Amino acid sequence: MFRRLSRWAVALPAVLVLGLSGCGSGGPDASTASAPAAGAGAKEVTVFAAASLTGTFTELGRTFEAAHPGTTVKFNFGSSATLAQQIAQGAPVDVFAAASPATMKTVTDASSAGSPTTFARNKLQIAVPKDNPAKVDDLADLTDAKVKVALCAEQVPCGAAAVRALDAAGLKVTPVTLEQDVKATLTKVELGEVDAALVYRTDVIASAGKVTGIEFPEADKAVNDYPIATLAKAPAGELAERFVDLVLSQQGRDVLTKAGFEAP
Repeated sequence: MFRRLSRWAVALPAVLVLGLSGCGSGGPDASTASAPAAGAGAKEVTVFAAASLTGTFTELGRTFEAAHPGTTVKFNFGSSATLAQQIAQGAPVDVFAAASPATMKTVTDASSAGSPTTFARNKLQIAVPKDNPAKVDDLADLTDAKVKVALCAEQVPCGAAAVRALDAAGLKVTPVTLEQDVKATLTKVELGEVDAALVYRTDVIASAGKVTGIEFPEADKAVNDYPIATLAKAPAGELAERFVDLVLSQQGRDVLTKAGFEAP
């Protein structure tokens, strides 16, 4: 069984109980599978993770549950900036995986998390509809006023990466919409509401052919590192550490690289 909540409103109070549930089946590596469920009676692990991790962390959640029978992994996927703000405000969370060090720093500066570890890297592609009606070939094409472009808002990691890439190219793009996370940005392309968007390569892969991804050289100057950390007041501390161990394991890396992430 698996349900997930895509995002919270920024101002949700910390005492709100998350309406989330667990995952399904899978097979962990030997060290994870042999370990009994830990934590003083804890049977739930709450993980806040960047929207671009939805597919990979869902799979790893199933693997973790299979290795710890009776344990449920609850996910909240959304904008790293929004999730970090919720954690800083006291949301009850065990693990935070962000799409940039800057958003993780919001949490560590508030003494809400331990030392983070970078577990993956991601970079941008230009996503266009399969028929590419605007005939977009490179980043410079996005400056054409006739081309409708969607970008992530600058305060979220995918938006900050887009700004760095455009600055590296010396280009100015005026988007028709600014979205709060990369999934929402990609959806604009999938629905044909825009001609192009700057999103992560992993999200293009996850679209399963609904969009086409176009590489561009400036993406190499806007690579995002993904850090993960257990929260200082994690309700399920030991289980949280074991989930992080799974993400950092070779098995976790295999899942991430298959989805298009790069090793740190």
